[in-house]
Amino acid sequence: MLETINKTFLNEVIAFTPRRFVDSRGHFSETYNADTLAQHGITTQFVQDNQSYSRDIGTVRGLHFQAPPSAQAKLIRVLQGVIWDVAVDIRKGSPTYGQWVGCELSAEKGNQLFIPEGFLHGFVTRTADCMVAYKCSATYAPDTEGSVRFDDPDLAIDWGIDVQGAHLSDKDAAAVSFAAFASPFVYEGA
Repeated sequence: MLETINKTFLNEVIAFTPRRFVDSRGHFSETYNADTLAQHGITTQFVQDNQSYSRDIGTVRGLHFQAPPSAQAKLIRVLQGVIWDVAVDIRKGSPTYGQWVGCELSAEKGNQLFIPEGFLHGFVTRTADCMVAYKCSATYAPDTEGSVRFDDPDLAIDWGIDVQGAHLSDKDAAAVSFAAFASPFVYEGA
């Protein structure tokens, strides 16, 4: 059962918070239920779970995607700490192509973000020692992966940090600009 569910500015990207049952021991939450999500239009079948740990505040992971036939939808939640999670529409022909939406996710709130195929995904840590878990609809396929610079001026994403001080992997630091990016995704209408 979900406590809240909200479509974001990019309608296919959905934010929700599972209901928590609180007692003297702490709380219990059903973090994933395919039937409950299907009632709200999320019918994606997930096949892989990932988890990341980021030591420092200002660690950026992204903006990533996998191209078809290995495109990934993702369901993101935070196990420890707080992140700013971002999705960017990269479906050619979409009325929201190149537009982004961000959502603060935290272990304390227990909220989650669903990002379908055809979107870049990335996040920045707002607290130290962040652990993020996410479900993926396709297994990791390195020959189909790609990335776009998180600080690309054409996207103008507000990460809430000094981007010059961001902690990046070498791969993310070498990502292409949005202008040089050739999207493998095509918008199929509403």
